Amino acid sequence: MLYGEPRLTHDVDIVVALPPSGVRALAAAFPLEEFYCPPEEVLLEESLRPQRGHFNLIHHESGFKADIYVANRDPLHRWAMAERRPIQIDGAQTWIAPPEYVIIRKLEYFREGDSEKHLRDIASILRVSTDLVRRDVVDDWTERLGLTREWIRARAFV
Repeated sequence: MLYGEPRLTHDVDIVVALPPSGVRALAAAFPLEEFYCPPEEVLLEESLRPQRGHFNLIHHESGFKADIYVANRDPLHRWAMAERRPIQIDGAQTWIAPPEYVIIRKLEYFREGDSEKHLRDIASILRVSTDLVRRDVVDDWTERLGLTREWIRARAFV
């Protein structure tokens, strides 16, 4: 985890803008002999979802999995794409989501599954990256998404 204390994870979460016109190119970028990639029909369906479009890509040889989240219409994803931050990894530039986005999504995952690992992750972000987290932004999104109770509980975890 970039903003908090590291923990073992077996995948990477990636948010993409995937218009329906980009489905074929995305599928072609992941040859089936090397990757599990959903059929184009599934990719198209996920790209058209009003919110929470999602699919997986898995590299056959390594078993490494990428959880792909489609940002097309989801307001929080769209906000995070606009607020993304550039970083350098091994000399290459990539983009990461702002810490507020990570906190909000972890609050959603906590609400859905009640796993305290998400509260621990949030507490870690608040401890390690406290100067980067705009709490007013988190407050605004938690209110919009009905996550205020979870946010209060997460802050008590610190």
